[in-house]
Amino acid sequence: MSTETTATERPAQSSERDVPDEHLTEIAGALFHLRRIWAKPDLMKRVRAQTAAGPDGRPLQLSNLMVVNAVAALHTASEDDGGPEITVGAVAERLEVDPSTASRLVGHAIDAGLVSRRPSPVDARRANLGLTDAGVRVKQVADRFRRTYYDELMSGWTEAERADFARLLTRFADAAAVRAPMYPDDGIGRIFEEAGAE
Repeated sequence: MSTETTATERPAQSSERDVPDEHLTEIAGALFHLRRIWAKPDLMKRVRAQTAAGPDGRPLQLSNLMVVNAVAALHTASEDDGGPEITVGAVAERLEVDPSTASRLVGHAIDAGLVSRRPSPVDARRANLGLTDAGVRVKQVADRFRRTYYDELMSGWTEAERADFARLLTRFADAAAVRAPMYPDDGIGRIFEEAGAE
């Protein structure tokens, strides 16, 4: 019996990074599970079915809510630090999409009666965006629905547990925002390459 190994029967090479951290394994599993739950197509269908029509009579889209949230957050930030006007470029940056996509999404939100566009007093070529009364109401209702949903999920949690979770999740999200995901160029291909299972 030969003791040689073929390319497809590589012996496992162990290193310190291969030894799993129990907590990181649990976190990765939980995040993957959440992603699957919230990405289910039937969930989005239920959300759309329960969504009332917008001011123009058409059903509100998730993209409308994304723009409303972005404009609201930018408005709060500009009030806090006396920052610049709310432009399509600022919305693009907030949503992490390219300017042409942001322009299209903002246009849809304007058509839905949720966002207003006024000429900028600083630069006539730019638009200064804001929420309409309908946009403010949509934001308030969406926030209330979100809080109710999270409150139900955490119904058995103590106030201290909620505070700890909020602090740690915010810290985790902030760290994720400044660090690129592993293998940004070739993703899954790199994982299989390193695992020797091309």
